[in-house]
Amino acid sequence: MKKPKSYLIFSLAALAVGGLAGFLTSDAMRNIYPALRKSPLNPPGFIFPIVWTILYILMGVGMARIYERTERPGKSLTIWWVQLAANFLWTLIFFNLRNYFLAFAWLIGLIGLIIAMIGIFQETDKTAGWLQIPYLIWSCFAAYLTWSVWILNP
Repeated sequence: MKKPKSYLIFSLAALAVGGLAGFLTSDAMRNIYPALRKSPLNPPGFIFPIVWTILYILMGVGMARIYERTERPGKSLTIWWVQLAANFLWTLIFFNLRNYFLAFAWLIGLIGLIIAMIGIFQETDKTAGWLQIPYLIWSCFAAYLTWSVWILNP
């Protein structure tokens, strides 16, 4: 029964980090974000929690696959936690600090971490790496959206 437990633990850990970020930024999401000028490609607000829930679960499943397939998951665990922390901090930078340039630059760094995570995951389990591709794509789209907010809201 080790497998279901690790899948649950890693998925819940990622969801908890995302939930905490959402909780800490809920006022800004509700009161400030709607007033910002945004790209015409900006999705409706209800899309974000749906997408992020799926992405956090994929992060957790990917990490669980690595954890189950190696005796030494240290490198994978480190990159997983580091990118998750960077993801968390981006939310605070964007919504609470409202520093859109820093949020954009931070997101570029996060994209680099995601790419590194994919590479490290694929050393152990190709599927675990591939499961992170939607996260990479969404983060690239988020970089575009963040850049748009930065440019449109000087």
